[in-house]
Amino acid sequence: MNKIIKTILVEWKGRNIPIVIPREINLQDYLTMRVNKIIVLNGFRRVGKTYILYGLANELLKSNSREEVIQINFEDERIPIKTEFLTNLLPIADEIFNKKIKYLFLDELHNIPNWSKWLRRTYDNQDIKIFISGSSSRMSEEEIPTELRGRFLEIKIFPLSFKEFLKFKKLDFDFKILEYSEKEKPRILKALTEYLIYGGLPEIVLIDDNKKLELAQSYYSTVIKRDIVERYNIKNEESLKAILKLLLDSKEYSISKSYNTLKSLGYEVGKSTVQKYISYIENSYFAFSLPIFSYKIKDQIQYPKKIYFIDNAFISSISTKFLNNFGRLYENIVAVELKRRKKECWYWKNMEKEEVDFVIKNETKINQLIQVCYDIADLDTKKREIRALLKASKNLKCKNLLVINQDYFGEEELEWFGIKRKVRFIPLWKWLLT
Repeated sequence: MNKIIKTILVEWKGRNIPIVIPREINLQDYLTMRVNKIIVLNGFRRVGKTYILYGLANELLKSNSREEVIQINFEDERIPIKTEFLTNLLPIADEIFNKKIKYLFLDELHNIPNWSKWLRRTYDNQDIKIFISGSSSRMSEEEIPTELRGRFLEIKIFPLSFKEFLKFKKLDFDFKILEYSEKEKPRILKALTEYLIYGGLPEIVLIDDNKKLELAQSYYSTVIKRDIVERYNIKNEESLKAILKLLLDSKEYSISKSYNTLKSLGYEVGKSTVQKYISYIENSYFAFSLPIFSYKIKDQIQYPKKIYFIDNAFISSISTKFLNNFGRLYENIVAVELKRRKKECWYWKNMEKEEVDFVIKNETKINQLIQVCYDIADLDTKKREIRALLKASKNLKCKNLLVINQDYFGEEELEWFGIKRKVRFIPLWKWLLT
């Protein structure tokens, strides 16, 4: 084992670190905190966590040596899944290097048993800045082991924002004139269409168009195998795949309805198993759900939940029902962006099944209602969406109303049976860049 550690450390010393495209996340700020914390970058597989750490490592190596800045990927198949590897790591580094480690970058550390106890001991006894990346909820604020509480900060990493997407595609725009330029506007709409269909996972953004969906399908298979089946030791893999397919072909779900559908298709799976499988899917960061807005917890539990996916590429490459459905793609992009902006979200629906896509709440106050509508040029569609928005506005006592749409920017004073409100309209591309 010690030979493996030495080999990996020596390899690191001679390895070329990729030059990365900067993201909006600035890890430099975390180097100067008054209180030292373990920084955990968490999120879906392939969102670019490792490359964000590479970016910081490149900056640190401008003024530090390779002995002082060390990166180890624990998905390296040579690394034994044993606690002893961690126990021996730093003493061996001290033995073969002449300098003390200042910065330690660890990818997928949670693969090693007792990783959290080793991390606690290292944090308490070594003057080292530690950065960790993970694609498992085991490293999230919700599941972090007790011994690390109060000692770490979690940074959730998402696929590229639209602004980052434009940077990766080397597309430059003058945003001050963009809305009014007949030359520039078609360019931004073309870029938005690509972003909507193929999403913002960095490798998919950069690969050739004819390989994008194929790569998304490959990611999908890896997530099922590595982050769900292997992690939770699932025996009934076919039922898991069926549930995933049901979710990808749905805008909402309930445990009972999902169970009944699977049963009618011949899958032998209980309600409790369906519930567990969906929680596993969410724990892998592949999907997340929003409950209905209600002050009654019972309603939030009983009513169906809206389902969204971490990247549109999976809807485009796996779902058959929503193939080229821009309404669905618009709504999913907005849901992910709201999560990136750390907004508390629900959806609203009344007894007439009229619905508002997003209820934004800040502590005890509802401060915005958002309706997402791809095409409001159709008058019937616009009336239906606005009617629901105005009713929700009255019901929830919120006057900040927004409709995210394809192309219309403006403000209108609208009325429905005595309910009069100002409604703002904004194109999706403009909202994403705000």
